[in-house]
Amino acid sequence: MNKTNKIIGWTLGGIVAFIFIASGLFKLSGGNEEMIRELGGANKLIALGILEVGIAIIFLFPRTGIIGSLLMIAYIGGAMAVHFVGEKPLLPLVVIEILIWMASALRFPELIQRLMGKTPERAL
Repeated sequence: MNKTNKIIGWTLGGIVAFIFIASGLFKLSGGNEEMIRELGGANKLIALGILEVGIAIIFLFPRTGIIGSLLMIAYIGGAMAVHFVGEKPLLPLVVIEILIWMASALRFPELIQRLMGKTPERAL
C-alpha cells in the first residue's frame, strides 16, 4: 500500500471514529428527550453509547481494526433500519456507511481481498 492511501485511510478512519465517539458520548451524557423516547429509555441510550465508543476504540487499533470495521458497518445498518421505520432521513447514515467502507478498504486491503474472494495462497 502506498503512503497516500495509508494517509487517506487513516484520515477517513479518524473521521468515522470521531463520529462514533461523539455520538456515543452524546448518548452517555443523556441525549435529548426525543432520543430517549424513540430508543426506549435512558438505559438503552447508555448501552448504545457504550457500544458506540467501544466499537470506535476497537476500530482504531490496527490489530482489531477489521473487527471494528465490521461492527461499525453492522451498527450503521441497524441505525438505517431504525431510521427507515421511523421515517427519518437516511442520507447521513448512508454517507457514514460509505466512509466506513472507504476507510476499511484503504486501511485493510486484505479485508477487501477476502470479500471479493481473492484469498492469497497459504503455506501448508
